[in-house]
Amino acid sequence: MNVFADTVLLTYAALFPIVNPVGSAPLFLGLTQFCTDKERHSLAARVAAGSFFLLLGSLLIGSYVLEFFGISLGVVRIGGGLVVATFGWKLLNSDERPDGDGGETKSASPVPDAFYPLTMPLTVGPGSISVAITLGSQRPRGASLMHWLQAGSASVVGIVGIVLTVYLCYRFAERTVARLGKTATNVVVRLSAFIMLCIGIEILWSGWSDLNALAK
Repeated sequence: MNVFADTVLLTYAALFPIVNPVGSAPLFLGLTQFCTDKERHSLAARVAAGSFFLLLGSLLIGSYVLEFFGISLGVVRIGGGLVVATFGWKLLNSDERPDGDGGETKSASPVPDAFYPLTMPLTVGPGSISVAITLGSQRPRGASLMHWLQAGSASVVGIVGIVLTVYLCYRFAERTVARLGKTATNVVVRLSAFIMLCIGIEILWSGWSDLNALAK
């Protein structure tokens, strides 16, 4: 039982700072600023579901997929870092304003896609995918079936905890951010976009460093 609990806590603690649902909530709200409450709540549920399957797939078969295609984690980090940095740059320079000026623009704005960019790379990016792949690849080889089932179920419980946290943070993002006011919300969204840009560059640099270490 202690091993099960330790694995759950390890999975949750390893993924939480990378997924960062609390810090991503203002970005989610900024991207869904022209949606109704019903649409935003539906998007939050779909993002949570998509995040679950992405993390679960990365945990269970991610290492085998990379091995099959001959792709290293360093390359995944470089490619993913470029995606995150590009997304952060586009959001940082977006012309849409969270203050909602212009009723016609608000009514004409489409509902964003749940998978891109809300699920990936906003919620589950290359960093969290890399962590999930690493957790999956660290399971001991040659272990008994019971041990595999116990470790696998504990990891799934940890991922469920993460996606529930994502759902709650996104589901009630408007209530939290509403207390800041429109101007402060705009500042938070732009600042979060800049942080995401920096995270993307950091992931890219980490992948580049991994490749350099392998080349030596």
